[in-house]
Formats: sequence, C-alpha cells, structure tokens
Amino acid sequence: MGHIMEITDNTGLATKPKPISAKLATKPINLIQFAKLAGKNMLEVIPIETTQQTYLRGPTNIHWICDPEIITEILVGKGKWFPKSQFTKDIIGSAVGNGLILSEGEKWKAQRKRYSPLFAARNLPMLAEHFALTGQEMADAVVSGTDEIDVAQMSKEATLTNISRVMFAGSDEVDPAVVRKGLDNYFEYISYISLFDLMGMPSWVPRLKWMKGTAPVKDMRALAQNVIEKRRAEMRDEPKDFLDLMIAALAEDTEDIDTTVDNLLTFVVAGHETAANTLAWGLYLLALYQDVQTIIREEISAACGSGPITYESLKAMPRLRSHVYETMRLYPAAAFFARDASEDLTVKDVHFAKGDAIFVPVYSLHRNSLLWDEPETYKAERFFEVKEKPERGQFIPFGDGQRVCIGAQYAETEIMVLMASLIRHVEFGMSEKNVPRPILTFTMRPEGPLVLTAKAIKT
Repeated sequence: MGHIMEITDNTGLATKPKPISAKLATKPINLIQFAKLAGKNMLEVIPIETTQQTYLRGPTNIHWICDPEIITEILVGKGKWFPKSQFTKDIIGSAVGNGLILSEGEKWKAQRKRYSPLFAARNLPMLAEHFALTGQEMADAVVSGTDEIDVAQMSKEATLTNISRVMFAGSDEVDPAVVRKGLDNYFEYISYISLFDLMGMPSWVPRLKWMKGTAPVKDMRALAQNVIEKRRAEMRDEPKDFLDLMIAALAEDTEDIDTTVDNLLTFVVAGHETAANTLAWGLYLLALYQDVQTIIREEISAACGSGPITYESLKAMPRLRSHVYETMRLYPAAAFFARDASEDLTVKDVHFAKGDAIFVPVYSLHRNSLLWDEPETYKAERFFEVKEKPERGQFIPFGDGQRVCIGAQYAETEIMVLMASLIRHVEFGMSEKNVPRPILTFTMRPEGPLVLTAKAIKT
C-alpha cells in the first residue's frame, strides 16, 4: 500500500487510518509448508485464528497459545522451567552460543545473577547520555539531509552506533566503523533461518548459509574477545560504558572467556534489532497520526526545552511512553517464542504432554479480539493514565517471569531517548512510497524500506 489516506465509515465521517498489519496464515499448513514458509517469514505460519481465539491446536504436537492465564503459567508458574524450543536453539545457537538467551538450569541462574546488576536503574542515566548523543547526531543528519528518509535503516544505524558507544567506547584498538561493519555482517548472517533448522535436522547436516562461510560470527567473536581481554587489562577506576560495567561484574566472579563472549554478543543481538525495529515502527505511527506527534513534541519541549534528553526528563513524558508501549503492542520485536514441554502439564483443561511444542505468537496475542478493544487500531490511551492495566500475560513485549528480558529498561530508555531526540527537531509524515508489511525472521521488522517524509522543525 502507498500513502495512507483517511477512510470513511458508513456515515461519511472520516475515521483514522489503520496501521499496516502482517500477513498471517489463512488456511492450514503441514510441517513441510511450515518449514518452508517460516524460513522466510515466521508470521506467515501463524494461523489467523490466533487473533480470534486464545487456544488453537496445531498439527502433530503443536499448541498455539494466546490465553494470558496459560501464558503466565508457562512463564511464571509450573512451566517456568520448560526450556527454549530446540528449533530456537538451532536457529540462533551459532550466534549467541550458551549465553543468557539459550542457557538453561544452573548455568542460566548463575549468569542471570551475575549480569542483572548491569541493567539496574542506577546505570541508566550514564547510558542515556550515550543515547542522547546518538539521538542528536541522528536528528542533525536528518535535518541536513533529503526530504525523505528510510527510518528503518536510520534506526538500525542509530542502535548500532549506541552499541558501539556503550559496549566498545574508549577502546583505541577498535575503530567504530569496523565494529558497525562487523555487526552488519553478523546480523545478516544470523537473520537467515535455515529450513533444516526448522525441520529439526541434526546439527551436523550442512546448512545453505554455511556455504557463504561462518566468517561473520567468527570475526565478531574474535573482536569481542579481543576487546574484553584488552579492557580487563586496563583496570579502569570508573566505568565509562556498558562493557566496563560488565568487566566489573566479572571481576567478582569467574567465567570462561567463551561464555563472556557469548553474553557480550547476546547483549549486542538483543539490544540492536529489537530497539531499531520499535523505533522505526514508532516513527511510522507518528507520521500516520500527526496529532499524536504534535502532542508528544509539545510534551518533550515542556520536559526538557532545548536541553539534552536525560534519563530523568523521561519521567515527564508519559505520552511518549504510552506511544512506545502501543508501538510494542502493534509491532512487538519479539513477535513469537516457543517452549518445549519437559513434563506433562495441564492448564485450564489444556493438556501439554512431555515433548509437546508450545508456541506463543506474541503478535497475535497483542492483536487478539477477545483481549483488546479494537485491536487493529492505534490507541495509545490504552497505556496512558489507565486505572486497569492489561492482565498479566496479555502484554508481553519483553516476555515475563524469571526469563523476562534482562535489558527491558535499557531498551525502553534507548527507544524513548532516540525518539524524543528526533521528533523535537523533525516532523515526520507519510510519503508516497509503499509501507512494507512486518515480517519475522530473527526479529519482526519491516519487509523493506520504510520511507517517511522528514521536515526540520523551525525554532
């Protein structure tokens, strides 16, 4: 679809345009079709019925779950120790190793305890300074550039810059351009989903992407290990970036270098595309709803004037926060997750047998007509000064329970600082270019360029 015009209802009155949605499966698919489609876009294997029902039995041993109570029992209750699905491990294992995302049991517990303090609120003001610097640079580039901009690419570059700053700042041995190039290659490699991975083929069976070489992963691991070892040798008195905080935490414990590298890359993976995609979709929604953009811009000006966007100033931006939440409802970066039942479990008359696959399509959960009023409609007021929040298990952009995203506050802060930095200087609007549908591989992102108009705000 191109430039989105307002539509009219049967009274002839103008109504708000609906934001772009994903293409879900409209007819049953078998396992072979599942594997073929999922390799290109996981959203196309999610039954459209999951937006209208809270439970759906899939083929063989698959369960599709959009019931908040069942999801909560899986993530928080009796099923909280169910492991990540095997095909998830097959898909991203080569990229993130045995770090926090994929580790299980005691190894996971130890890592979670070790790294949780890094993401504590006390560290966010320092990290927000890096985000604000990137945000200002991004706004300056947009203002001095062309009248149209691909916000998907711009957002990706911004979060890559942030990663370079907060992970590798102060490393003289590492050229930021080299880091960004390495990360670009790394993400291109891990975003390709192998058909064999989805079919559960043994790990020794060659994958097509192996023919392209595993250099992106090897190079990034080597770079990460080199930076960690050199930073450890520096013995800084005061932390200057996230990597310093990570090294300080490691100094109080022992961890082999491979696991340390796994976790550094895990944080890079989790903190890059997820934030970039949310920022891009959030800017698209502001372009689509100009009145919302104007209100939020006024809120930002009232909160910090022409001064820097700080962590403290975000507290005075509840409308911006509500907008980010509604963006994550409509376009959750982690739009799908799966667990393997490690034992028999019955929840609300649904029986999971040991070995069953439990699929949670977060995209459908967030748009389910039984759970949300006008689920396909943008309504940021769902999260603004409301008396009743969504029930537990209904809104889970960062997951829930003991394995809730460790960097949720980090991501939320980064997205808000970058968005605030941009829209107080730039007015975004819809262009005549097609709006790409969401697709899901490693994360849910626009299928192609997301081009918006960009005009400098006169001050």
